[in-house]
Amino acid sequence: MTNLSTYETFIDVCRTRLTSRAFDPAQEIPREHFDLILEAARHGPSGANAQPWHYIIVTDAAKKKSLADYFVAEATARAKSKMKFPTPNYRGLETAPGLIVVVADFRYINAFPVLNDDSDLDKMYKENAMRILLQSVAASTMSAHLAASALGYGVWWVTAIGQEAAQNSLKPLFGVPDDLSVIDIMAFGAPLKAPYKRWKKSLDEIRSWDSFNMDVYVDQAGIEKWIKEDRHKVMYRDESKID
Repeated sequence: MTNLSTYETFIDVCRTRLTSRAFDPAQEIPREHFDLILEAARHGPSGANAQPWHYIIVTDAAKKKSLADYFVAEATARAKSKMKFPTPNYRGLETAPGLIVVVADFRYINAFPVLNDDSDLDKMYKENAMRILLQSVAASTMSAHLAASALGYGVWWVTAIGQEAAQNSLKPLFGVPDDLSVIDIMAFGAPLKAPYKRWKKSLDEIRSWDSFNMDVYVDQAGIEKWIKEDRHKVMYRDESKID
């Protein structure tokens, strides 16, 4: 049975899930709120029902500072390499009252059709299995973000930690076993300043019926143009203030 009233409540949470990168350090997150957030996360869908995720709740101030130090150093290195990527102030991680490290277990790759014989066919299926596992962890993590937003918190989804150097730095910090991976950081709390709604594509731009609508297709040149001319406008700016 269709339940529009439930949908309206849900879509309101989706629309008001806003990113914050600086939080009130004086706020304390009740332990039960961490449980409510992770209760949502554990119900996420996953391929083979492998549930390849684990969540580490971080309350230690020294660990938070070390985490912020890592991301600040990484951002500095990117700047020195002239990557020209708009970078937020990662110091907000240090004072985030709510901080959860998302861990993925990619060993569940063997729960999917793989041969483990290093053949081309095996490599193809393993690549597909890895995508499924990544999507599974992302789905669970998104549920956690929506739960935090529903509780009234500002949230921050921090990625850019897939590289080996990041794993070597962060796994020991949080006691993560070598055969698991730190995949995301979730920070949340009361925002220090009011968050803003960022630009989103319209429904018509992301929807097709039966086959891809080529009227909204963007070629590579168009993507490069967007990166050069528009990316900086939409990453960290209020939607209502975009030129």
